[in-house]
Amino acid sequence: MSQLATNTSINASLHRQLYDMTWPMLFGVLSLMTFQLTDSAFIGQLGRDPLAALGFTIPMQQLVSGMYVGLGIATTAVISRNLGQNNSDRARQLGGLVVLIGATLVLVLCLLVWFGQKPILTLLGAEPELWPVIRQYWAPWLIAAWIGAMVYFGYSLCRSHGNTKLPGAVMVATSLLNIGLDWLYIFYFGWGLPGAAWATATAFGLGALVIYPLLLKRGWLGFDLAGLQLVRAVRQLGGIMAPAMVSQMMPPMAAVLATALVASFGSTAVAAWGLGSRLEFFSIVVVLALTMSMPQMIGRMLGRGEIESIRRLVRLAVRFLVVWQLAIGLLWLLGSGLVTELFTTDAQVQSILASYLWRVPLSYGGLGACMLMVSVCNALGLPLRALLISTLRLFLCYLPMLWLGSQLNGIPGLMTGALVGNLLAGIIAWQLYRAGMARLSAKSRQEPGEVTARNAG
Repeated sequence: MSQLATNTSINASLHRQLYDMTWPMLFGVLSLMTFQLTDSAFIGQLGRDPLAALGFTIPMQQLVSGMYVGLGIATTAVISRNLGQNNSDRARQLGGLVVLIGATLVLVLCLLVWFGQKPILTLLGAEPELWPVIRQYWAPWLIAAWIGAMVYFGYSLCRSHGNTKLPGAVMVATSLLNIGLDWLYIFYFGWGLPGAAWATATAFGLGALVIYPLLLKRGWLGFDLAGLQLVRAVRQLGGIMAPAMVSQMMPPMAAVLATALVASFGSTAVAAWGLGSRLEFFSIVVVLALTMSMPQMIGRMLGRGEIESIRRLVRLAVRFLVVWQLAIGLLWLLGSGLVTELFTTDAQVQSILASYLWRVPLSYGGLGACMLMVSVCNALGLPLRALLISTLRLFLCYLPMLWLGSQLNGIPGLMTGALVGNLLAGIIAWQLYRAGMARLSAKSRQEPGEVTARNAG
């Protein structure tokens, strides 16, 4: 068989594997984003203050999710490698350890957010008259955040075992339930803004009641930690988890600082920025699905020493997402008028949101490439490189461009700064990934057995 035919066959196989692993996650994440957009649309009907309260909450939502997503990354990386070494008992015990550590860490963070409301809201630039509205919302929201983290750990365990259909199905089911409960709690029961958070808590709680019994039944989760060598296991998780958590918390840090910058233009700007952020989450569902499906594939390939297959897989994914995200950006630009009228009735918020949609979505390809490279580097056992990519995006690209744009041209300039910052971040992330792969390839050629064993953990 010719080299061209061989390469074509390999690419077709990788394409099929990537598709099979990603499509359940795509529908799951899409459903999550849909209920979040529905939340925003319903809350937008309550007036500007509830919408602004949501805008000030989003950075903190990203902070909490950054912690448990970072732990989820470590879970997928470590457990998938143990499964690649046919060590299913250890994988099951590590699953129990992850759930216990995650439940504790997220609970502590939620309590810190609750008791630190005043300094947090001061840092974000929230107007004092909004504080009671935000406080009323944050109590049920933090409960929902903790339950959501527990469900996410269950999703991570499923993905570690190569199963994306179960978490995808649970995501869809809980999202549809959340949409129905949104209307019931917010409007029918008259709970207003807190009703949106209680709807999420209820849906996630039912999701946890579905997924955890299935994990126990399939033998993917166990709390019999005897013989696990806890110190070694915690160290193994921590080696990836700590930098992964920090890298995942970089975007929330950027969101906090960006929101504080936007707040200097008033609560109307924060309301529009919050809506734009929700639309951004919805727009990058393909990226999020890839970041969930690819680490398990990469972990097993790495355990088998298939460096070239990893390279082909990543190249395939990046080419696809750049084209896809450009198409999404053009759709938002063309439909900006309809979208702004759908999500808010406030003319000022509509104007600022339109400015967002004309600019920022065109950079989602760069943002997606950056996010994917962070996930890939963590799966490759290069968490410090992933952390470097996140740090450079925050301090070299995104925030400096936001500030510079706002100084040059106010809110429209700030939106342009976000566009430029995302594109720069994507280019830098790709170059850093390529450099990391080059070093990994050189080591695998020099010490193939040693590198495989080290990465298998």
